[in-house]
Amino acid sequence: MKGWQSARASLIWVALALAIGVPIALAAGSEQLAWRGPVYILAGFAGIIALGLVLVQPLLIGGYLPGLSSYRGRRAHHWIGGALALMVVIHVAGLWITSPPDMIDALTYTSPTPFSPFGVTAMWAIFTVALLALLRRRLGLRLRTWRIVHIPLAIVIVAGSVAHCLLIEGTMETISKVALCAAVLAVTVKVMVDLWRKRTLRGGSIARQ
Repeated sequence: MKGWQSARASLIWVALALAIGVPIALAAGSEQLAWRGPVYILAGFAGIIALGLVLVQPLLIGGYLPGLSSYRGRRAHHWIGGALALMVVIHVAGLWITSPPDMIDALTYTSPTPFSPFGVTAMWAIFTVALLALLRRRLGLRLRTWRIVHIPLAIVIVAGSVAHCLLIEGTMETISKVALCAAVLAVTVKVMVDLWRKRTLRGGSIARQ
């Protein structure tokens, strides 16, 4: 039994590493990089890493990563949220340096590219969550209130990030990109369903008492 649990834990971590690492590795071998400058490349890979972190976040909050206690999972979720915001800043700053007019159009929702509004919307949602997380104690947000605010924003982040990524035809290899996006959506849906079931069961237990 312990052997199976250990093997299962290893498979989960390997699957996560492959889901994030393979798209990054394949993007690093893209022929399109030959025509890109270092700042643009840095910005692009920051975006890919950010999407990988979006996958990790629901896994942590749902307690699906073996070897992490609930407390450690929440702490890791907090710090990786900060890393996600940092990757988005690097992504946007790099693109701003390489092409300010395009970024102005994107930030003002006037860009002709279909992927821009999804990315910008996800960006603002990420920054909002990060800011609220930093100010949560000062604002006196209770756990229930925090969840009411955080969960819709998390859905916006996931949906916007996935749409943004899928619509871009860039350095990411298609199959691995679609697989990563599908994993992000699947894990997020599972976490939402599991959280809803737990609250329903808890509410039912309280009502019976």
